[in-house]
Amino acid sequence: MSDVIAQQALAQAAALPPLLLEALRVAQTVRMGQHGQRRVGGSESFWQYRLYEGGDPAALVDWKQSARGDLLFIRQRELEAVQTTYLWADRSGSMHYRSTPELPMKTERAHVLMLALAQLLLRGGERTSWLLPRPVTGQSLAGFHNLAAHVLPIPKLEENLPPDVPLARYAHMVLCSDFLAAPEVWERRLRGYAAENIRGILLHLADPEEEFPSFQGRVRVEGCENESPVLLPQAQAVRADYRKRVEDHQALLKEMARSAGWTYLHHITNQPAPAALLQLHNFLTAPRRGF
Repeated sequence: MSDVIAQQALAQAAALPPLLLEALRVAQTVRMGQHGQRRVGGSESFWQYRLYEGGDPAALVDWKQSARGDLLFIRQRELEAVQTTYLWADRSGSMHYRSTPELPMKTERAHVLMLALAQLLLRGGERTSWLLPRPVTGQSLAGFHNLAAHVLPIPKLEENLPPDVPLARYAHMVLCSDFLAAPEVWERRLRGYAAENIRGILLHLADPEEEFPSFQGRVRVEGCENESPVLLPQAQAVRADYRKRVEDHQALLKEMARSAGWTYLHHITNQPAPAALLQLHNFLTAPRRGF
């Protein structure tokens, strides 16, 4: 049955199989391990020393460390447990944009990357949840087929923020979007996640024309979310000002991520999908270094 569901999910993604399969081929070369959670537990990974307290078993005393002074120290080990990772791909109107037919829509690339990342995480035994109004969670490779069946095909939605649902503390999160919603709204969201000790990645997607527009002469610009059209008599005349706003937007996202203890990554849709996937993988598998 799982094979049937997988085939149905891939068939529904008719617009993006080459990118999806490319990302999954990269995913097959990666092996995922467990994530340390920086809490006391029963693994072999050292976390910290603490002073001996009455009632502590003598077997927990680190005699080598204690011999350096007059105090007894307990050697605490770090809890290594299954890590919950939340994934979200923006499906709003602005994400359904591509400047040429040869490029994927931003939301297609977002779903390719998030599904490939889900496959990696689930193969490693990680608990992975796709953020929907009713989140879909899996904790085995079979869960990948369930996730794909719930998120494909890709609808166009008005909502450009992750659903506001209860989340597990100490989780990881990857948010994939063009982040065109009001900055103060995103800032509130990130502060809320940080308050729950949720660490994560903002994966900022853009089409190459959004980054470095090449329009010349008289251009009529139409929005993807029912904005009023704008007529530019000489598109090249506003290019420098536009580019400055793009750079300011990226700088603001970087600062919001930094303030929340998150990581900012940037990806343009004419770049290879596997490169972005490997970046995501590297940050998630080395949380103390990447975050």
